[in-house]
Amino acid sequence: MQSKTAKRLLAGPYIIWMIGFTVIPLLLIVFYGLTDKSGAFTVANVLSIRTPEHAKALLLSLLLSLASTAFCLVLSFPLALILRRRGIGKGSFMVFIFILPMWMNFLLRTLAWQTLLEKNGVINGVLNLLGLPNIAVINTPGAIILGMVYNFLPFMILPIYNVMAKIDDNTINAAKDLGASEFQTLIHVWLPLSLPGIISGITMVFVPALTTFVISNLLGGSKILLIGNVIEQEFTRGNNWNLGAGLSLVLMLFILLSMALIAKYDKDGEGAAF
Repeated sequence: MQSKTAKRLLAGPYIIWMIGFTVIPLLLIVFYGLTDKSGAFTVANVLSIRTPEHAKALLLSLLLSLASTAFCLVLSFPLALILRRRGIGKGSFMVFIFILPMWMNFLLRTLAWQTLLEKNGVINGVLNLLGLPNIAVINTPGAIILGMVYNFLPFMILPIYNVMAKIDDNTINAAKDLGASEFQTLIHVWLPLSLPGIISGITMVFVPALTTFVISNLLGGSKILLIGNVIEQEFTRGNNWNLGAGLSLVLMLFILLSMALIAKYDKDGEGAAF
């Protein structure tokens, strides 16, 4: 009994933190999203996602976030496989290199890419010195995808690598002993066993990519509006918390869908990045 009481007391600060900084803010979003400025119940804020400008922003956000997630997956899976085959442990210098950018402020990382990609930036300066034509990447969807991939790539690599590190070498050796080629082993062994990490990585990249507004503001020059930018403007410039919260509820549906995918394919939490 004393042990259970002690555990409950130790969990107290965490419960208070969760209520104050997670539950209450979510309840406020739901309240504002389902009411108008007079406080009357309405679903108009949520249904406003059907307006042309909001639907366009949501569709563009989905396309760019799916593209960045696909790029992260294509880059991360072979890299995680190489790290696994080389027997590099979680505490190795190579893994530390992938985690290191996450220690830097998100805004600073994005500003660094803005400095590199802008018209008179570092990359075009080097191209001019080499006598090559300038590139016009800044303020384009490509720049936004590049920023998303750079910022969210570690969130794809780490879950996949974490799952691969747990795969027994005997399983791989058994497949080869039974005559499986490298490609067959990849398709029928590595991929299925890595699925929890892949699903976890996809979720950890897709959700922040879908909801981001900082990357599109800095690398898109505020000319490319994603749904995150629309919501941010409703809260800050338009001072319309009800509409901003209503659009946020739409994005919550994608978050809930992602959580359902993790619950289905990663029941034991094998794809946890840390």
